Amino acid sequence: MNVVDPIADLLTRIRNAQKAGHEVVSIPASKMKIAIVHLFHQEGYIRAYKCVRDTKQGLIKVALKYDEAGLTGTIAGVRRWSRPARRYYVGTDKIPYIKNGFGIGILSTSKGVMTCRQARAAGLGGEYLCSIY
Repeated sequence: MNVVDPIADLLTRIRNAQKAGHEVVSIPASKMKIAIVHLFHQEGYIRAYKCVRDTKQGLIKVALKYDEAGLTGTIAGVRRWSRPARRYYVGTDKIPYIKNGFGIGILSTSKGVMTCRQARAAGLGGEYLCSIY
């Protein structure tokens, strides 16, 4: 299946799996998706992830994180900013704060994929991919 926007597909699969109450979701792998999922894990929005090789492109198995009661997920919302039809670039001084600093933004910079906090500290701008809170 050809996907026009693979990052939006990643975010939608995670959002839908969490709303359905699934423990694990499988996503077709790519280097960009692995970098984004790694940042989600690093910031505490998902429990764990694992890259599985197969005969095609591979899979990312993402273990979702829920509260103690298991009713609500840690991800309240995700938003895709830059799309294939409308790229969204920001400079260092124009990186937005997500939910007054309680959420994170993911940027693709010249030094790799990083969170908005890391990009501000490094003094880098780039393509603003998505935000999560």
